[in-house]
Amino acid sequence: MNSHPPDYLDKHQVSQSFDRAAPIYEESANLQKMVGDDLLERIEWVKLTPRQIVDVGAGTARISRALSLNYKKADMYIVDISEQMIIEASKKAPKWFSKQHFICADAAQLPFIDDSVDLLISNLMLQWCNDIPAVFAEFARVLKPDGALFFSTLGPDTLKELRQSWASVDNGKHVNHFLDMHDYGDALLRAGLINPVMDVDRLDFTYTEVKQLMTELKQIGAHNITAGRSRSLTGKEKFKAMLAAYEEYRSEEGLLPATYEVVYGYALGKRKIEKVSDATPAAPVAVPIKFEF
Repeated sequence: MNSHPPDYLDKHQVSQSFDRAAPIYEESANLQKMVGDDLLERIEWVKLTPRQIVDVGAGTARISRALSLNYKKADMYIVDISEQMIIEASKKAPKWFSKQHFICADAAQLPFIDDSVDLLISNLMLQWCNDIPAVFAEFARVLKPDGALFFSTLGPDTLKELRQSWASVDNGKHVNHFLDMHDYGDALLRAGLINPVMDVDRLDFTYTEVKQLMTELKQIGAHNITAGRSRSLTGKEKFKAMLAAYEEYRSEEGLLPATYEVVYGYALGKRKIEKVSDATPAAPVAVPIKFEF
């Protein structure tokens, strides 16, 4: 018997889903590219000289590669829960750049010592985490007091057309659950992160058929894997009814929209209590769990 709430995401299934998507992920992840580019621009607004950068939920490391070029003296730690994503990321890494480290790890259990990271970035990963306060607490633990966190995730209006079309057919869980921007802001404060700033943007993609959208979601590993999803095949009649309901959104130009509510966040590291010590500082980042090739 499944005791998890309907919105629960099993980490093993999340990892497997992205494992399968890894070989074609970068060529298919159009939303992730657009949002990632926006996130990189936001980082450039803040004058930073990071020496230790961590990209959590890095996927195939497109953002990590850009940051490595922007901050050539920095060590880049590329972290993802999917082993196959890490393998693909390592394949795409420039062979001449030696400061990239590839790590298969969970965002809620980062293999870094306290107060060790100058810049932590996460692009469209947090929506795959069950316990956002725990993840932010982990981010706060590893960030230096003057370190910076930049992230993007998805808000509740994401895929609203698909969700509402399925809701007209049955009461099943067909689309992942997405938290509100204010929930993320509150979680940042509870984690002790300083001066959080939140904002939201909406992106509209268009398709000629709903099946194109659903295929795209599957190709990037972003299909529905919540605990509340149906375990049996969806009947043809239900699927046809959903498609018919979605047709109500078709524009005069003959296109079907898919809305994405993109939430952006920024915060500074948690203030730490000063300790007087004559000891030599420890190495800034320790990686006891590393994915080897």
